[in-house]
Amino acid sequence: MDLNIPKKNLFFKENSFQLLLGDSFSLLKKIPEKSIDMIFADPPYFLSNGGISVQSGKMVSVNKATWDMGMKTEDKLKYNRRWIKECKRVLKDDGTIWISGTMHNIYYVGVALELEGFSIINNVTWQKTNPPPNISTRAFTHSTETILWARKQLTPKKKGKHLFNYQDMKEINGGKQMKDVWQFSLTPKREKQAGKFPTQKPLALLERIILSSTKEGDLILDPFNGSGTTGIAAYNLNRRYIGIDLEKEYLELTKTRYNIIKDQVII
Repeated sequence: MDLNIPKKNLFFKENSFQLLLGDSFSLLKKIPEKSIDMIFADPPYFLSNGGISVQSGKMVSVNKATWDMGMKTEDKLKYNRRWIKECKRVLKDDGTIWISGTMHNIYYVGVALELEGFSIINNVTWQKTNPPPNISTRAFTHSTETILWARKQLTPKKKGKHLFNYQDMKEINGGKQMKDVWQFSLTPKREKQAGKFPTQKPLALLERIILSSTKEGDLILDPFNGSGTTGIAAYNLNRRYIGIDLEKEYLELTKTRYNIIKDQVII
């Protein structure tokens, strides 16, 4: 798709893989209405609160970056409603949106989805097989993330006719219906060869999401591109991709991963 994007915002484009540099709220407005088949979004979790965690046996700060700093309750809901509203405009009526999060943001996301005219299809739980320990010993170990899958509510009584590749999911699940609890490890080191991103998702997780709800040639959008895992998964599965991010270094990381994957090296 040829977008009406200012030259300064078109960071990278090759064939059906595009990276846009800038604010998502502004750049989403440049994307044509009802042109996107699927959206995956990994918005800020508002986790950066000065706490500590464990990584590779070492104590580390939970702070990610300034974009992940906490907000007041009303501001969290307002923020999520704002970007979800823009996503709804560009999403096709039969398209779907996937949004990942933790207890720190996912409830705001769920409310924002319904307020902006979406109907939630599934509440998928990603169970991490190797979560970091809870060093405070004052709560259970945080070992899951939630991924909401939603479609448009076209009218009070009519929902969008979304695509679900039921048979494909059943086949990869050993011939049984796939449940809404998925087990994946944290992102393996081999997928971080090009650089590290604080909230990078495992490639296998994104590939399952894309396989379940799109077909080859579909156009996928990620308004919070980050390290570009959504784009790499889309490329691997012969889908088109648009990724948006405000940080140039994240787009550089994504471009590097894309160039590596073109040479058939698994990252």
